[in-house]
Amino acid sequence: MSLLPASDVDAGPETQDKAGGRVVLWLLLGLLVVFGGLYVAAHYAAGDKVPRGTTVSGVSIGGHPQAEAADRLRAGLAEQVSAPIEASVDGTPVTVEAAEAGLEVDYEASVAEAGGEESWDPVRLWNYFTGGDDLEAEVVVDEAALAALATRLDAEHGRTPREGALAFEGARITETEPRTGRSLDPAATGDALAAAWLEGATAELDLVEDQPEIDEGDLAEARQSFANAAVSGPVTLSFEQSSVRLQPADYTPALSMEPVDGALEPRLDDKALAAMLEGKVAIDGAPVDATVALVGGRPQVVPAKPGVTYDEQQITDGFLELVAASGDQRTLAVDAKVARPDFTTKDARALQIREQVSSFTTYYPYAEYRNVNIGRAAEIVDGYVLKPGETFSLNDTVGERTVANGFTEGYVISDGILVQDLGGGVSQMATTLFNGMFFAGLEDVEHKPHSFYIDRYPVGREATVAWGAVDLRFRNDTPYGVLIDTNVTPSTPSTSGVVTVSMYSTKHWDITSATGERHNITQAEVRRINTLRCHPNEGYGGFDIDVTRFFEPVGANTETREPEVFSTTYTPSDTVICTNPDAVDE
Repeated sequence: MSLLPASDVDAGPETQDKAGGRVVLWLLLGLLVVFGGLYVAAHYAAGDKVPRGTTVSGVSIGGHPQAEAADRLRAGLAEQVSAPIEASVDGTPVTVEAAEAGLEVDYEASVAEAGGEESWDPVRLWNYFTGGDDLEAEVVVDEAALAALATRLDAEHGRTPREGALAFEGARITETEPRTGRSLDPAATGDALAAAWLEGATAELDLVEDQPEIDEGDLAEARQSFANAAVSGPVTLSFEQSSVRLQPADYTPALSMEPVDGALEPRLDDKALAAMLEGKVAIDGAPVDATVALVGGRPQVVPAKPGVTYDEQQITDGFLELVAASGDQRTLAVDAKVARPDFTTKDARALQIREQVSSFTTYYPYAEYRNVNIGRAAEIVDGYVLKPGETFSLNDTVGERTVANGFTEGYVISDGILVQDLGGGVSQMATTLFNGMFFAGLEDVEHKPHSFYIDRYPVGREATVAWGAVDLRFRNDTPYGVLIDTNVTPSTPSTSGVVTVSMYSTKHWDITSATGERHNITQAEVRRINTLRCHPNEGYGGFDIDVTRFFEPVGANTETREPEVFSTTYTPSDTVICTNPDAVDE
């Protein structure tokens, strides 16, 4: 047996295992390199392309990069996107433009949803080579535009719900019956339109019931809890020893029922309540006497109002509870101080001012100063109530004729000629008022006719006035009150002014009159005036005249009275010649 070198001896099992492991390792590394290369190659091959075979709303975009796919989708849907949407609202055909519905395709989002995006995700790579779905485009909705469209379609095809309501008209409750509406649900409408848009289908839009917030039950609750009681009867405000009774028609204008969280709640208009109370009590603390005024052409007693000082907030705070109460609870005690009027409603009724007892009308030529002065005097006298035994004074009633009192300059008679002064024309009111009292049978206390006769006045039955010098006064010597009513229609360049004085009372006398012949005729003189202010005048003579008033008792009147004679002397109206060459007729 021969011996071999050590190097030629076979390797043991352990050495062989190590060699085999290295081979496997290199083999695995090789495979990893191969597969890694293939994966990298697949990634770059896929890039941001859409998976092959993909369609979006029928447009093929598979295998194209994201931007290109978006462009292809935009082009492929161009015709469908621009076409109107056919729809029906509860079976009624309508046509809707996509823009009006706020619909728009988001092309980039549609491509991204289809998988058109770059990624190392193996699932993404697998889907690219093996995927490809049929998808719908991503549609975005402008909610404001969609809501506007739904509102338009509701107006044309739907029905607005009618809210139940309660209101007050005087002492009555008026009711608005609730009604169910029908309207489109904007979200469902948007979904239906978006689904039908790109498919070219018809969108079925259904109206759904729209319930009112205030229904029959809410109306019944409002009646039971407040409204029925509010109109059930009067309420009383108790001011210490005086009280004010308010009927439902007085205060319901200040009440309302307003919807709050699906129910009707009572509300009080503080200002309306305060205005109503002003008509019932004198809230400044001063009482207001009763009087008589013309209402609809007939005399009517205007009740007195007690003067009351009170806290308005106390009434406001408790008023809703007051009108909703019942029985004895419908009285509210108000902390107040009360002052009673001197002339009560009972006193006013006792005047027995019931009918027209005289009326007289005069006319005057156009002059703006007459319109101003006569109108202002009539305004002050109008509504004057003359109690039995009282004396009326025109000067005291009208006051001094000043600019501050509303008067302007006009012609008056002074020393037998016409001159300008404040209040010119007021004698027209004096004459008309004199005749009103003449035919009412009142007592003449003071009157002064014009110094010369003015032919627009009744001869012997006219009067003039001058502040501080000449007045018109007459006394009510009947047992009844007298209401004086005045009315003026202003003159124009083409029409005369009209002044009417009417007196209302209970008829006590029938008055007739007789006018005698003119006598003691006097001749006019001629005056030559050399002042800068001069009013030329064509004079005429003077005369004396007598007017007789006859009294015939009426009704309960058993008096007898002798005829009353009014004697008047008119001086001549002198002819005035203005001799100054610079004279101005003012």
